[in-house]
Amino acid sequence: MKNNCPNIFKICLPLFLLAAVIARGQNEITIEQNITVMGMTKPIPVALDGFSGETLNVLKFDLYVQGFSFVGPDAAQYIISGSNAGNVQGRVTDRFAKRSLLSRSYTGASMRREAHAFSDDIVLAITGKKGIAQTKIAFKDEAPDGDGEIYVADFDGHNTQAVTHDGAIVAAPAWVPGRLALYYTSYKLGNPDIFRHDLSTGQRQAVARYSGLNSSAAISPDGTRVAMILSKSGSPNVYICNADGTGLKKLTTTSEDSSPCWSPDGQWICFATKINSRRLLAKVPAGGGEVRVLRTVGVSNPTEPDWSPDGKWIAFTSQMGEFDICVVPAGGGAATVLVPGEDPSWAPNSRTLVCARRTASYRYVLSLLDAPTKQVKDVPRVSGSDSQPAWAR
Repeated sequence: MKNNCPNIFKICLPLFLLAAVIARGQNEITIEQNITVMGMTKPIPVALDGFSGETLNVLKFDLYVQGFSFVGPDAAQYIISGSNAGNVQGRVTDRFAKRSLLSRSYTGASMRREAHAFSDDIVLAITGKKGIAQTKIAFKDEAPDGDGEIYVADFDGHNTQAVTHDGAIVAAPAWVPGRLALYYTSYKLGNPDIFRHDLSTGQRQAVARYSGLNSSAAISPDGTRVAMILSKSGSPNVYICNADGTGLKKLTTTSEDSSPCWSPDGQWICFATKINSRRLLAKVPAGGGEVRVLRTVGVSNPTEPDWSPDGKWIAFTSQMGEFDICVVPAGGGAATVLVPGEDPSWAPNSRTLVCARRTASYRYVLSLLDAPTKQVKDVPRVSGSDSQPAWAR
């Protein structure tokens, strides 16, 4: 018997696995959906039933920019049903597995917010990951004369609120992780200075008011340090300081540095620079050290990098005639061109991006991009030209 068991095991195990796969049938699709390949993933097919008006529009918007597509009941893997008569009630059923994934009623908020909450629960029930429908973005709105203001809004562009009332050039808003606070650059005092603005109290303070350029503030994941671009010593370079502006330290001596961003572990700062007359992405240890080039094979002139919260990807803008949103593995390598656009910023889910897209009238609108499927939706414009978005995390 000891000699025969291994042979029987070799024969029976493949048959057992094959039978298990056949028995599970379409459930294999669910497993494949968890494999994220930027720009090459098929959307998850769902059917919506029983919703109308604003609730239906919100659900379609929220789910589309997180990788879902809408099909008839016979082609859907998941059936999302319910009603919005008085309040939002919703259910999610896996049609292949013939089981309920979610059944919930939402009360105590506007219909729009209830729909956002439902869509977040849908995403969690189907993918196992948190939804982004209740997150916020910040951006600058620019008038034709060049002046502008910093705004915050729900991730889909609704419920916009002005943060500044400077009547001056503004730029590069950045969120403090986990806080209702922003850093941004404003010319209110006549020079491009960096300010910290507490949105809950309305108080703000200058963090960097050196001669020359003070811009592109990026806050560390723990909120205690700020990377920025200063030209106080001549060329724009990457500096780091404490959250209140103290303890300033220069990190780079390269030329034409711009757009620093942090790795999720707070150990590295990625930025755009120019080395030997070539525009490149590079990274430097947050404590100081050697600058390392990040390869972006297949594209040129990379700038405006943003590191995904899961640490796996860096999104950036590439200019090869036109401006394109691209992604590259965080360690560098082959880059993937996604869609036309500029200034990408990752959502907390590490798959959706907000970016700026130039219109035919040469104004900018904000767009949401699901990186794996390349599905794109524009968000409502405040006025003028909206650009330089940043997603709260």
